[in-house]
Amino acid sequence: MVVVTYHGHNCVEFQGDAGKVIVDPFLTGNPLADCTPEDVNADAVLLTHAHGDHLGDAIAIAKRLEVPIISTFEVVNYCTAQGVDGHPMHIGGQHRFDFGRVRLTVAHHGNTAPDGQSLGPACGFVIDFEPTTVYFAGDTGLTLDMKLLDGVIETIDLACLPIGGNFTMDIADAVRATEFIHPRMVMPIHYNTWPLIEADPYEFAKRVHCDALILKPGESAEVH
Repeated sequence: MVVVTYHGHNCVEFQGDAGKVIVDPFLTGNPLADCTPEDVNADAVLLTHAHGDHLGDAIAIAKRLEVPIISTFEVVNYCTAQGVDGHPMHIGGQHRFDFGRVRLTVAHHGNTAPDGQSLGPACGFVIDFEPTTVYFAGDTGLTLDMKLLDGVIETIDLACLPIGGNFTMDIADAVRATEFIHPRMVMPIHYNTWPLIEADPYEFAKRVHCDALILKPGESAEVH
């Protein structure tokens, strides 16, 4: 079982039996955020990329909690240069942590730091909390690589997919992504933070052929 808590935009916490992680902790300046960086407690911070609305408060949280940032080699190097611990990985690589196993997946998106520094490719994550497996797509367009998650190298219990469009998949492409992945459950992310990425999660829920988990910021749910 995993307890999923949504904090708005792309920020999600996952609590498994062996630990908790937070992904893309953009809280300060997030108009949808239900909490502050000081409220966060986690065993690791996972970053899909370093755009400001994803890197967010990651460095401050990692410093306060003395926990690692897990991301691509370039993003971790950027963060460790600012005085935090990190665990560098890259696309297709996997590693077992105390809280579970992490694999980095392809994400078709840019990746620059707030200071303009280019930091290589963005990524997504497959997080196996043993036995519940989560796919966190991050900021990405639709890609055929997602078909590898349909029982080929992974079987997904919960897929977290962006639906806001413009910078990422929109609802139509996120629906196609669920058809590629065949997760047991799907959760929309990266929408309604600003007018440019407005989307109706209930429209998305009606169009997918699996259970949909729609959480408002601050809400939690159990995924078995």
